[in-house]
Formats: sequence, structure tokens, C-alpha cells
Amino acid sequence: MLSPGLYIHIPFCLSKCPYCGFYSTTDSSLIEGYLAALCREMDYYQNWTEPFDTFYIGGGTPSVLTARQMERLVADARRAFVIAEGAEITVETNPADTTIAFMQVLYQTGVNRISIGVQSFNDDLLTFLGRRHRAGQAEAAVKSAREAGFENISIDLLYGIPGQDIRVWEETLQQAVALHPEHLSCYQLTVEGGTPLAQAVSKGMIVLPDENLQADFFFRTAELLEKAGYHQYEVSNFSFPGRESRHNQKYWNHSPYLGLGPSAHSFSGCERRWNRAAVATYSEELTAGRLPVAEREALDPEKLRMEALFLGFRTRRGICLEEFRVRYGQDLLKEKKIAIDQLITGGFVELSCGFLKPTRRGMAVADSLALI
Repeated sequence: MLSPGLYIHIPFCLSKCPYCGFYSTTDSSLIEGYLAALCREMDYYQNWTEPFDTFYIGGGTPSVLTARQMERLVADARRAFVIAEGAEITVETNPADTTIAFMQVLYQTGVNRISIGVQSFNDDLLTFLGRRHRAGQAEAAVKSAREAGFENISIDLLYGIPGQDIRVWEETLQQAVALHPEHLSCYQLTVEGGTPLAQAVSKGMIVLPDENLQADFFFRTAELLEKAGYHQYEVSNFSFPGRESRHNQKYWNHSPYLGLGPSAHSFSGCERRWNRAAVATYSEELTAGRLPVAEREALDPEKLRMEALFLGFRTRRGICLEEFRVRYGQDLLKEKKIAIDQLITGGFVELSCGFLKPTRRGMAVADSLALI
């Protein structure tokens, strides 16, 4: 049995970034009531007996909580659930909030991994993205986390931003590497429906980089970071050996996870469900004695098999052919031989020690590889 992970969504931001499609609200007056509702949702799942070996607090912006509120949140989770000894416990932070004092409180509660939403070290690009921090604050945030005792720090960065060329992106990567984070997530800026960015793009007010430039960003990122000692273990994620995100890997290998809070998703192995995406509705449901589940999706063996292909080809580990055969009932080499041979010939995948692995070229088009 795969160990489960716990995710808690903090749906609050001091301001909304124009590109972000995640649910959040800027009404901080709702925080205390939300934390009370969150405790009620925890109580519903107190009969969850398996220990969680990862615990991830994401958002939104978790660091808008006060130190005392964050302390209480972690304590409530430990009261409601069994958090395994040695569990990876991550909190996302905004550089504008990341003081040494706040980091020290997190460290003392047992949080052992910090994810800092830097996005860029270029102030002009940070302004375009609607971020409320500056480059100097991003550097200071990493240093504050280190001074507080954290030995596992992740930095989030964005590429493919209008006005950002390869040279500017390389400078950002070099500044990130100079801070020696154990992990980097480098995401391509994508257009999420319903966001101000999507509206601007649809009106022609903003033009995103073309596919060739996006590919250049992707390959240059991998080259520069691997030269600095990081390995690309997933399309957008790089780490020093042994510092891969244990929690995020649960999403990619179909491990079970429990998500709490508005819009949070849960996965049980054969069902995926997600909560209502509004603090008020979420809280009202719990106050009325009901779980705030918005929808459920039953996952039949064919859906799980397709997801496993899609997710597996996003990782450098690739797909263990024997595990796949046992778990999903399909011998890929036998049933998909022609398609796999074509991908190997084209330089998109390779066979190695019983694994079907995407090459760097294959990772650049990972989403299409699952169509074999």
C-alpha cells in the first residue's frame, strides 16, 4: 500500500496575480472563521488510520497567516491525524512575508521544507506578474529560511513571460542557483481561463512567446540546472539527489492523498473528489454538518491506465513496465510495440532496465507521449 499524503489549502492572498487560476480570496476577514471550518473538516476524517508521510500546506498564500495561526493549524492537523515520524512537511510562502521570525516559528512546529514563490529575480517582470515582492526580498527570503534552520528549500520560477528573453531567463536561473536551494520548480507561464491574463491575451493586448522560444526556454533550463548539479526528475522540477518533492510525487504515481479546504482534491485509488471552491460555501456546508464535496469522479481501470501513462511520461523515472502490467493489466511492450518502436526511433523515449523513460526531447512533449 502506497503511503498517503495530506494537503491543506489556504485560500487567501493579499492580492491576486493576474495569471493565477487557483482559487483564493483577498478577504482576510474570513481567515479565523475559515480555520474553524477547517478544523471541522479535519474532524470528519479523524478515522483515517494510516500515517501521512507528507503534509503540504499550499495556497493561495499560506504565509498570510500569522505565526500563531500557522502554529495552531499545524497543531490541529497533528491532533486530528497521524503524521509519520520523518514526514516531509512543506509550507508555501511569498517572499514578502518570509521574515526570520515567521520562518523560526514554522521550523519549531516541525515544518522541514519551505517552498518560496519567487517567480523571477527581475523587478520589471515581477511587476508584470502582479507580484507584491521585489527581487531583493526574494533573495532575503531564501536567506531567512536558511538562518531559521531549513535545510530543504524550494524556489518556484516562471518562464515564457512576455518581455522575457533567454538572456533574462538565464540570469534568473543563475541568481537562483547562487542561493543553493535544494529544489527548483520551473514552470512555463500558461493561460488559465477566466484570469485577467487570459482576457488580455484573447484581446491581443499581450502576446506570449511562440512554441520555438518556449522550447528554447525548456531545454536551456535543463542544461543550465543540470550543469549546476540538479537533476530533472519531472518536466518542471529539478532537485539535488534525494531532495525530490516527496509530496508532489504522490500525484504522479497514483498514491492516495487527502485534500482539505476549498477546491482541494482528494484521491483514494479509485475515486477523485474535490471540495467546493468558495470559503463561504465551504464553511456553510461544514457548519450544517455536511462535507463540502462539490463533485466525485469514479476512475475505472481504463482512466487510471491513461493517467498513469500521462503522469509517468512526465517523470525522468518513466514507467516501470512490470509494475504497470501488474497494476493496470497491460503489457505495453507487447500491445503497443509499433508505437513504442516509433518513439524510440524518433528519440522521444528509451528502454532501460525494464523502464520506458522519456528522453529530454520526449519530456518537452510529454503530454502527447501518453497517446501511444
